[in-house]
Amino acid sequence: MAKPPTIRDVAMLAQVSIGTVSRVINDVADVKPHIRKAVEDAIKTLGYVPNAAAKSMRMGRTRTVGCILREINIAQLGGFVSTAQNVLNESGYALLISNSDGRAQREIELLRSFSSGQVDGVLMGPYTPIKGEFEEILRNLPIPLVMIDRDQPEWCDAVYADHEGGTFAATGHLLDLGHRRIALLTGPTRLHPGAARVRGFERAHRVRGLQTVPELVISESFLRDHAYRATSFLLGMSKPPTSIIAGGIDMLSGVLRAIRTRGLTIPQDISVVASGQSDLCDLHQPPIGVVGWDQNEVGATAARLLLDTMTYGKREEPRRVIIPTTFNPQASCMPPKGVTLGPLVD
Repeated sequence: MAKPPTIRDVAMLAQVSIGTVSRVINDVADVKPHIRKAVEDAIKTLGYVPNAAAKSMRMGRTRTVGCILREINIAQLGGFVSTAQNVLNESGYALLISNSDGRAQREIELLRSFSSGQVDGVLMGPYTPIKGEFEEILRNLPIPLVMIDRDQPEWCDAVYADHEGGTFAATGHLLDLGHRRIALLTGPTRLHPGAARVRGFERAHRVRGLQTVPELVISESFLRDHAYRATSFLLGMSKPPTSIIAGGIDMLSGVLRAIRTRGLTIPQDISVVASGQSDLCDLHQPPIGVVGWDQNEVGATAARLLLDTMTYGKREEPRRVIIPTTFNPQASCMPPKGVTLGPLVD
């Protein structure tokens, strides 16, 4: 069996030194373009594969990026993960995905493990409050960090969706249809998505001179089981909501299950809006209105920010990229019973 080609074989074919071949392999910037091409052509001709482990040791790199997610089986995150992975792969990095279950201790353990040399950078959407020990751990990470769908801490690069704008549009649409008892289910307001959605919800009421109904705003959790329990509670009120905004990408199934358990029909009995485009929105009859944003864009943008920092170092000012949202009412929203379209009087 023929021996695999070595770095010495590449150097001989390209007519350069072994050191020059090493500099090309390690992406050193001071190699002249024609020499770089000669080495790359020789590598291709011979089918030479560098020893990745040895290369990483020499450069102090693992060529791996860590990604910490609350729950890796949420379908809507597929676009984020696949696009981020593609962008990283194009630059020679692998993506290592870890599930935190939203537990503070688990997030801390993963960060400490990653910072011990396992990865060269981290993409993360933490559920732990950014204060005390946790913020100290984030500040002291020896590797670059990009926050996903979080606007805290202020000193960190971040990519997040305009949840406030999307919720403002959805709430406004429901109000203009005549709804006055609109429920908002979302996560805790200490996290960007929850806080932003509550702001958008309140602003849509305020600009129309209307008041929100405090007991219809539940900002406690993004989990589907919580959405089921919260929706069941709301529908059991003496004056239940006439519409519900599911303010979390994993909440719609819980909301729909509770509505079905009550024997209600969408939109005749209750209007529904989801957050994050999904097959469930489209396949449900009727299709569910949705506040959507491009998860592919989130993944690509976050990966590029991280690659830039890993390559050129941290910038003086943190970079914040806001991904726009859109609202598509589809067929799950209509005026509440007893209200017809036209000038509305409260």
